Amino acid sequence: MAGVPTPEDGAALVALAVAAVAARLRGVEPTPGVPASARLCAPGASFVTLERKGHLRGCIGTLDARRPLYLDVVRNATKAMRDPRLPPVTVADWPELDVKVAVLTSPVPIETTGLDRLVAALEPGVDGLLLSDGERRSTFLPAVWAKLPDPGRFVDALLAKGGWPAWSDDITAYRYASIDFADRSLRPPL
Repeated sequence: MAGVPTPEDGAALVALAVAAVAARLRGVEPTPGVPASARLCAPGASFVTLERKGHLRGCIGTLDARRPLYLDVVRNATKAMRDPRLPPVTVADWPELDVKVAVLTSPVPIETTGLDRLVAALEPGVDGLLLSDGERRSTFLPAVWAKLPDPGRFVDALLAKGGWPAWSDDITAYRYASIDFADRSLRPPL
């Protein structure tokens, strides 16, 4: 498949995300250099997840490729530090901060009608799911299957996250895949 990041690309993306978080914690703007990889310079969509000791500290991303992938990762890493759902990431988090980068494929509509057919159409552990009704959007990355392995519960939780009280035929469902990379290194304090 053309355009899939190599392990080297993934390592570079995670290094960029780690450097962006470190820069922001030091009070400076991240200034990434332009990578040599054409894949990283091409438009791409990504999510950056920050966790400390298994607890979510931030997760921000984009679903549509709008900027070079490496800049998307840097942007999302700095935004994940101030995920509006959580307290900001601090210098105290840094030594134990896991940094994860998910590179997404383009979302494609799931051609089904009704909640039961949607649930049956999902491939647990593989599909990321995006729900949209034109006014709001909500998504779960494929990695969320590790915490919600039952497709019915997965969809119900995503509906709740998006603020929908129940399934409606006004909601459109999309699936996407991700290629995931992580840095779980212990780091010296800043």
